[in-house]
Amino acid sequence: MGLLDSVLRRNKELESMFDLDFSVETTHRAYLKMYALETNINFIARTIAQSDFRFMENNKRLIDDWHYIFNVRPNTDQSAADFWQKFVHKLIYENEVLAILTDSNDLVIADSFEREEFALYPDRFRDVTIKEYTYNRYFPMDEVIHIRFNNAKLTRFMEGMFNDYAELFSRKLETSQRNNQIRGAVGLSSTQALDKETVGKLQDFIDRMLQSFKNKSIAIFPKLKGFEYDEISKGDHDGQSIEELTKLKRSLIDDVANILGIPNALVHGELSDYETSIKAFVRFCNTPIVEKIEDELNAKIITKEEYLQGKRVNVYGITERNLIDNAEAVDKLVASGSFTRNEVRELFGKERVDDPELDKFVITKNYQAAEATKGGEKE
Repeated sequence: MGLLDSVLRRNKELESMFDLDFSVETTHRAYLKMYALETNINFIARTIAQSDFRFMENNKRLIDDWHYIFNVRPNTDQSAADFWQKFVHKLIYENEVLAILTDSNDLVIADSFEREEFALYPDRFRDVTIKEYTYNRYFPMDEVIHIRFNNAKLTRFMEGMFNDYAELFSRKLETSQRNNQIRGAVGLSSTQALDKETVGKLQDFIDRMLQSFKNKSIAIFPKLKGFEYDEISKGDHDGQSIEELTKLKRSLIDDVANILGIPNALVHGELSDYETSIKAFVRFCNTPIVEKIEDELNAKIITKEEYLQGKRVNVYGITERNLIDNAEAVDKLVASGSFTRNEVRELFGKERVDDPELDKFVITKNYQAAEATKGGEKE
């Protein structure tokens, strides 16, 4: 054991070949956590970034500075799509987001801030930092856009389950590496004495052998008299190991998607059940976040008096309703006199048309009360 121990300790690669290092430290892989979170959060952020922000007064759209800020260019460094994607990403990942309007009328997202809460007065924010600049003043709640995500499930999952997944992933990765590494046995002729010279020759033989194998598809190394090398094959586990790692990553993504309300098929790009999945996503994931943003904008940008007088901020996100696919339903809604044509346009996320004719109820089918029809012939 003395000779083998001496040789192995001078060559760590050979030591790992013999699986003598039983104290393998598990590395918690942060990229596994980021991979699952970014896949799901970016999916939501990209969809909400496609929203149309409409400032309405008496059912007519206003084209003003707010329209330009929210739909075209919020600030000098971001487009509207980039701004809202970052806004939603920060909202979900950090559980809250703060946006402020600068003195130059730029709407920017705070990278960090501290919130001071009061019982009878509006809360305020201090130490608001944008990139490398920190404001030396307070921002009252009624002067900022602040939204909390309030998803305790995701927070608890991030704190606990990710560690378990990372440990399991690390173990499977280490097992895969051990299963597919090249292993060999070096034999020493019994006629050779175990002195320093012989041990030195054996170590030199091992070093040259490993150097021949390193990063080469074809390896040739000299065979010395008195030393023999036999490769030990453990079988081909590569396909099975990679499949297990892929399933583990997919399982983690699915768990995060379920918490956020995203159908798994959409995250993985599966189109077999696309229509059902997109409806579920819009109703249970996309729409609630859009409504949070819409409520906050109506509360902060529009005063109570303006709101009661008919001024609104409407946020139209993606919808599962398709005009072409629902053409027959649209015809029935209008033909039965249940909706005006402008109301139907609003149902499908389109703007009203400034035409009085489209605000009239019309009936193009023979809908009438049952008692209006009498049977039999006239006498």
